[in-house]
Amino acid sequence: MTKILFVCTENICRSPTAEAVARHAIVKAGLGAVITVDSAGTHGGHAGEPPDPRAQKIAGKRGYALSSLRARKLEAADFQEFDLLLAMDREHLESMRRACPEVYRPKLQMFMHYARNHDREDVPDPYFGGDKGFEAVLDYCEDGVQGLLEELIAR
Repeated sequence: MTKILFVCTENICRSPTAEAVARHAIVKAGLGAVITVDSAGTHGGHAGEPPDPRAQKIAGKRGYALSSLRARKLEAADFQEFDLLLAMDREHLESMRRACPEVYRPKLQMFMHYARNHDREDVPDPYFGGDKGFEAVLDYCEDGVQGLLEELIAR
């Protein structure tokens, strides 16, 4: 079983979108018995809350369900529990590195490392923008998840 954790700031926009896209792709590929996913935030200010309504709306238009997800803060145990912890941007990666015991640091990576169609490091934060920002996040998540699954299958 491969366990993957997507990480953003408050776990209400980017990382739950990536989680929902990944869950959908994993089920579609018949990989539910071998890959599990979750998401978390480097901060816990929205813990227990559902994803941003705009993220839910945009994702819903493409067939992804986010409404059952709830924000949570990244925990120390996550570094041991998950096989791969994917940061949505460089600040998240740096925050994760500071909190992560040295032995688990090889598990930390940038999510967009797996993207095939977008040449960028970060998934931009859509929170202070409009629907186009959430649509872009969804585009990046679909690309990154596809590349991630291709790499996992190839292993």
